[in-house]
Amino acid sequence: MSDTVIAVDGVTKRFAGHTAVRNLSFAVRRGGIFGLLGPNGAGKSTTIRMIMNIITPDEGKITLLGQKAGGRELSGRIGFLPEERGLYKKMKVLDHLVFLAEAKGLGRRVAKIKSGQWLERLELQDWSNRKVEDLSKGMQQKVQFIGTLLHDPELVILDEPFSGLDPVNSMTMREVVVDVARQGRTVLFSTHIMEHAEQMCDWVVIIAHGEKRVDGSLAEVKREFGGRHVALSFSRHGERAAPVLNDRGLVSRVEDRGASAEVELASGGDPDALLAALVRQGVGLSRFEVAEASLQSIFIAKVGHDGARATAIDDGATGK
Repeated sequence: MSDTVIAVDGVTKRFAGHTAVRNLSFAVRRGGIFGLLGPNGAGKSTTIRMIMNIITPDEGKITLLGQKAGGRELSGRIGFLPEERGLYKKMKVLDHLVFLAEAKGLGRRVAKIKSGQWLERLELQDWSNRKVEDLSKGMQQKVQFIGTLLHDPELVILDEPFSGLDPVNSMTMREVVVDVARQGRTVLFSTHIMEHAEQMCDWVVIIAHGEKRVDGSLAEVKREFGGRHVALSFSRHGERAAPVLNDRGLVSRVEDRGASAEVELASGGDPDALLAALVRQGVGLSRFEVAEASLQSIFIAKVGHDGARATAIDDGATGK
């Protein structure tokens, strides 16, 4: 059995003169969680649609579970949650889940039992006989998420699965995804939220403007990014840190987060010297930790502040 579950090889996709994905290649290994990361408009959803054979690449090829992507015989082995959510609003929740499970080959009795178990796990059991339209958007998303997993697929593909969820439901669904991977199954999910990816992923690919910028295990990506990083938090007078953080003899780059910051030390920069300089400035420090680079800082370095800023604006506007 091959260790490669998905192989994307030199894929390009154009729409009306716009190149959404350009010569993209990566492989998803069997088992674990793979993150397809990038700002909004980077080409993540286009790539996933090509993997699912919803659209076809203009150049390159994709193989899925050892076969050319899109074979109908693979349907029962894959669970797919698309970016565009879609449920039959007038159907009752339990009936809808049974319908989705039967479409994937489960018998009605088994489908009903498994649907009930999942509804209880995601705290939707009291809504099982209500129509889908009676549920909040977040609850509807959880129902569709259940439908993606009911048939115990060996490969789970999730396109922006946590967008629009409140923190509690987002955490619940992340825990489920991690549990699925622990069972030996493979998860590919796309996101522009680096915190989620850093908490969950074994491997990551970062794309921007349709092109690959980073590819590797999370540990490898952090190691290859290099540099020494210091995480700072200010209890008071954080504004006094500016002269120190702007000293390029000490610091080469700063990711300012208001009451906190992540600092990459300059070549030859000394964390002890940085700490001493901050103390001399009268900065109130609640945290000073020499640490590896965060995925967020790598993302900004590889994608650029414009892409990161666009993502942050979208997060604020949509609740993603």
